[in-house]
Amino acid sequence: MKREPGELLADWVPPERGMRSVAAHRLDAASIAPAQEGCWVVEEQALRVEVQDVGHYTLMCTPTGSAHAAGYLPQDGLLGEGGEPGALALAAGFLLTEGLIDAMDDVASMAVCQHSSSVVQVRLVDPARAHSTRRSGVVASSCGMCANVEGLVDGLVNGGGGGLRVANTLVLGAAQVHRHMQTMRARQAIFARTGGTHAAALFDAEGTLLALAEDLGRHNALDKVIGHCLLHGVPSAGSCVLLSGRVSLEMVTKAARAGIELVAAVSAPSSMAIDAARRVGITLCGFVRGDRLTAFCHPERLRG
Repeated sequence: MKREPGELLADWVPPERGMRSVAAHRLDAASIAPAQEGCWVVEEQALRVEVQDVGHYTLMCTPTGSAHAAGYLPQDGLLGEGGEPGALALAAGFLLTEGLIDAMDDVASMAVCQHSSSVVQVRLVDPARAHSTRRSGVVASSCGMCANVEGLVDGLVNGGGGGLRVANTLVLGAAQVHRHMQTMRARQAIFARTGGTHAAALFDAEGTLLALAEDLGRHNALDKVIGHCLLHGVPSAGSCVLLSGRVSLEMVTKAARAGIELVAAVSAPSSMAIDAARRVGITLCGFVRGDRLTAFCHPERLRG
């Protein structure tokens, strides 16, 4: 049976992880109903990424994907039974987009701790080369650049020594951007039930969906799709990413480090996001709704 984008099946089955049912009161203008089970909410947990000889980072995130895979080795790929756990994808994406690694070749090993599935332990080939400006500590799911903001803006926007620049290989139609957005929305299973997650969806130049992830944090969702590609050896350079929320400077920075050429979001970008996207060569689109979108910089990648 054909299903329209966004339509849910009657026998909808919740994802393996990422949400749970709680009791809640439902109120209207005239009455309050007794507490009932069956209100689905998004899960939130702390994931600790321990990078040996570099630091540790606690990410407030949504657990998604399989909980069975044990780790990752560059020469062997994913280890253990089951599919890819969201914890490994999030950790891998975070390592790249925070500048701790430039590629998975910089990782000696990643492993979910034997004693706690909320800890990912990482060894780098050369810890001295890690150049993140992020200090060890808690990284909130909605935070922006919390360290060395001036230096990052200088590097990204004003062409300082750490400046990034993406390639210019992607061309796609505005209608295709809207189709990508419909695809993402139709697959937001946790959001459909809870209304509490953001999403990111990564597409290649041919329009193939490379990865899709949900999380309570915008940054985490983006890191998860980038991390998925890293773990599976799928290039993210030259791709486009669709986002469910607003676009900040940090989101553009993460996209640039992954070589993503177009960022399109349902909501608005910030002024710093626009400045950074212009500087690094990313096509930045906001307000992707209905049959319209607004291109804030580098519209040359879009055709009618």
